[in-house]
Amino acid sequence: MGSLLLLCIISFSTISYSLGATTPFLDGFLANGNFEQGPSSTKIKNTVILGKYSLPKWEISGIVEYVHGGPQPGGFYFAIPRGAHAARLGNEASISQNVDVKPGKVYSLTFAATRTCAQDEVLRVSASGQSSDLPIQTLYSSDGGDTYAFAFKATSSQIKVTFHNTGVQEDPTCGPLLDAIAIKEMLPLTYTKGNLVKNGDFENGPHVFKNYSTGVLLLPKIHDIVSPLPGWIVESLKPAKYIDSKHFMVPHGLAAIELVGGRETAIAQIIRTVPNKSYVLSFTIGDAGNNCHGSMMVEAFAGNETVKAKHESKGKGDLKIATLKFIATSIRTRLTFYSAFYHNKHNDYGHFCGPVLDDVKVLSVRKK
Repeated sequence: MGSLLLLCIISFSTISYSLGATTPFLDGFLANGNFEQGPSSTKIKNTVILGKYSLPKWEISGIVEYVHGGPQPGGFYFAIPRGAHAARLGNEASISQNVDVKPGKVYSLTFAATRTCAQDEVLRVSASGQSSDLPIQTLYSSDGGDTYAFAFKATSSQIKVTFHNTGVQEDPTCGPLLDAIAIKEMLPLTYTKGNLVKNGDFENGPHVFKNYSTGVLLLPKIHDIVSPLPGWIVESLKPAKYIDSKHFMVPHGLAAIELVGGRETAIAQIIRTVPNKSYVLSFTIGDAGNNCHGSMMVEAFAGNETVKAKHESKGKGDLKIATLKFIATSIRTRLTFYSAFYHNKHNDYGHFCGPVLDDVKVLSVRKK
């Protein structure tokens, strides 16, 4: 009887382990997410991949090219900063992959996308029945290093991730490059004691590529139903940029937000408040140490109050703290932050940049 019980326990443990192994905490590249595993020589003609399953770990549809970085025939130059190879999606072409996830959890995809031909190329990313059309005509970095995040809520234990060129060009081979794709399971939101702002230090965010980063562009709410920055809404025309301390100067902790689109970039959060009660909003602003020079200003709104926090940037990562006292007018108060000016790098006018926001706190004011 004892031996049988032991055998049952071992069997149950083995089953539990094997089930858990299919849905680990995800934070890294998808299988062949950097496209360094290419098709065999018999499954490619020039650069065009032949066969639906010829690109390892991916399913393809339409004209998909396997390309390398550098000069190309016809005078093109493909910038692939994160590796040697990339997938280029022709008109109406797509690549997809099935991924094991945990139902009900929120995930974010981090991916590098660059247009190659036209001003109005559109990349559609979809997962678990949710999708977003990403207009990539605006380049935020001049070296092809633009990286985006897309978030979704898993509805089943296995979902299909798809990247699709919606096909706005007559040239069937014209389309965006994908050179790195990663996924991350987002952690549940928590409060820091006393602070009414969730994720005010921006530590909970999308995957950041470890060996190369120009920051991760967070799409406006009109594109993303689920925010890749938990607790926050990008409620503007242009994306905000998620930056990490390994590649940028960050005021506090491991991550912060760079407001790269001037007045067209705004992030917001709605917090719970008590009507007629006094609160103090505090936040840190600075620059990312990325040669973004000039007079910077972050405007913040809370209740019926506003503050304009100025920062004279020398591009070396300096910072300052700003505060705003306000009285709540309802049970919900919207906090909004945006950059008052547009900025470019001092030595690279094709690279958009801006002030850095971090360490956002709202504390209640106790009556004396």
